[in-house]
Amino acid sequence: MKTEPDAFSWQDLVARQRACWDGVRNYAARNHMRAMKLGDRVLIYHSNVGKQAVGIAEVVAEHYQDPTTDDLRWSVVDVAPVAALHTPVTLEQIKAEYGRPGPLAEIRMLKENRLSVVPLTEAEWQRLLQLAQTDEP
Repeated sequence: MKTEPDAFSWQDLVARQRACWDGVRNYAARNHMRAMKLGDRVLIYHSNVGKQAVGIAEVVAEHYQDPTTDDLRWSVVDVAPVAALHTPVTLEQIKAEYGRPGPLAEIRMLKENRLSVVPLTEAEWQRLLQLAQTDEP
């Protein structure tokens, strides 16, 4: 899940301990959120400022109507922080492995870079945790 840290950062999520992931106005990103299940782990990525994955969150409420709009097309999920990444994983690190043989060769975060929510494969998840020097919490 991408977020602009000057609008809502990992630190904001940690301070709140739970947040509604609102404001998603792209159908593909919305559908990815609607596919999330209770307990799914989520990588929090700071876009625009920082451009790095910084923490792991967990889905604590499955999709429901986005409370910031009356438009029934839009959904949210609630997430809670699990752990900060020991070492943030930069966009440059991810790009360095994109298109090359290995787990990040086809990462959708770069293929569908306009989306704020994209799924990761298990291999991508494990490689990102390896780059972050972080064990699965």
